Amino acid sequence: MDDRDERRLHASSFGAAAAAYAEHRPDYAQDAVRWALGAAPASHAPGPRVLDLGAGTGKLTATLVDMGLGVVAVEPDPAMLGELRRSLPTARALSGSAEAIPLPDASVDAVLGGNAMHWFDMAVAGPEIARVLRPGGILAGLWNVMDDQVEWVAELARVSGSAAIGSRDMPASWRAETAEMHLPKARTSGTARGEARFGSAEQALFPHGQRRTADSLVATLATRAGVLVMPEPEREALLGRIRGFLADRPETARGEFTLPMLTAVLRVRRL
Repeated sequence: MDDRDERRLHASSFGAAAAAYAEHRPDYAQDAVRWALGAAPASHAPGPRVLDLGAGTGKLTATLVDMGLGVVAVEPDPAMLGELRRSLPTARALSGSAEAIPLPDASVDAVLGGNAMHWFDMAVAGPEIARVLRPGGILAGLWNVMDDQVEWVAELARVSGSAAIGSRDMPASWRAETAEMHLPKARTSGTARGEARFGSAEQALFPHGQRRTADSLVATLATRAGVLVMPEPEREALLGRIRGFLADRPETARGEFTLPMLTAVLRVRRL
């Protein structure tokens, strides 16, 4: 299986766990979303019109709605989209993908993706995103990651492995491996007339947290793509090791605790 096929397998795994994803995955810190939007133009009152691309069950959509922003959510998986529509019945939610966005040209002021952009085929999605963004608009990815600078979280990462925990380096690796290859850069000459251009990427980290119990943290980690695609015996063995670790740690053994997290944001402006 090549890298593209593996990415497609992982990206398509969430539908089978859509209800669990909606129940257990974290939301997004409003400070991180505000920074992501930066000085995005506001073509619609009271603020920019935002596309939540690869919206999943609406975790980021809900934050944008709570902030009073005009938002349209686009999600390819029918089960995930169904959960979004159930939890946010008044939100505009469309079936579509980053590679085929069901919106007109230059129709949004910002395109955001919550834990989603690393799944996009940027060779196709890059031009599509540029097409729907107005000049001056913002493209930003947000990733919720566990704060492995906290000792017990670092130990959990060691026990669990990257399949369950992921990496705090995801934004940097997405930028280096994917986005920069397919987002045309600003330059003084040689740009075709009418070609969309993007400025330099900026990155920031924001403290975040999620109230969990040991059981609900295991349920959260079970919704990670790397875990969802495991053969069942391997998945159950991994989740069993995680349960054992959490039961032995004073921070997580009893009752609720705050899972230390960071929201990592990568943003770039369409020129």
